[in-house]
Amino acid sequence: MATLKDKVLFITGGSRGIGLAIALRAARDGARIAIAAKTTEPHPKLPGTIHTSAEEVRRAGGEALPIQCDIRFPEQVERAVAETLAKFGGIDICVNNASAISLTPTLDTPVKMFDLMNQINYRGTWLASRACLPHLLKAKAPHILTLSPPLNLNPKWFGPHTAYTIAKYNMSLVTLGLAAEFKGKVAVNSLWPQTWIATAAIMHVAGAEALKQSRKADIMADAAHAILTKGVDYSGQFLIDEAVLRETGVSDFSRYAAAPGASPRRDLFLDS
Repeated sequence: MATLKDKVLFITGGSRGIGLAIALRAARDGARIAIAAKTTEPHPKLPGTIHTSAEEVRRAGGEALPIQCDIRFPEQVERAVAETLAKFGGIDICVNNASAISLTPTLDTPVKMFDLMNQINYRGTWLASRACLPHLLKAKAPHILTLSPPLNLNPKWFGPHTAYTIAKYNMSLVTLGLAAEFKGKVAVNSLWPQTWIATAAIMHVAGAEALKQSRKADIMADAAHAILTKGVDYSGQFLIDEAVLRETGVSDFSRYAAAPGASPRRDLFLDS
């Protein structure tokens, strides 16, 4: 059975949500995980810090290195990568999970929020990938996995929140470019959920009722695991979690429901 045992993962935004779920799934294989995120002290509205996440990783069977890192700043990204190398000796996988969201129309989107989304989402993805690449190129079957959507240019995905759509699609353009640039050397893919995922971001947007329309982050973690255990030729793809798992033989997705009897709602950027 394919495994991530002893693999070193560098995960941005790994203190909660999908990033943490991916870390815990890898930890169950015995992976070594650098959790690069901003949160070091408990937040009144958001669960998890880099330290609590590291403890969860260790309890799940992996090794953990919590690193305070704001991926908007290249010197912090470079330092985080250097700390990962000093601790684990290399990097096999870079997971670009950190992201900012504001589903607002143009006139309701402050310039500060526009800048934040672009600095974290695609600029941060490029910075983290760039910092990891020299070390990924030395690894066996290296991967970059970015949590971003397929490039769907249907105007309905731009009209309601142009700034956010641009920031997320630019993450996907980084996947497109790096996959071509490092073809045959590093697998570079994007992964996106078919449905809403029960994360702090969804709860903020839709409230507690979102649970009735969401799946657990475990589905993204299991899909990521299936992708990250493949070879470098599995690259340049914009993958959907359910489709990835169906290819592995999964047909019953009820266990991923965030609440009993939940009816998951289709996520953004996916046409019917």
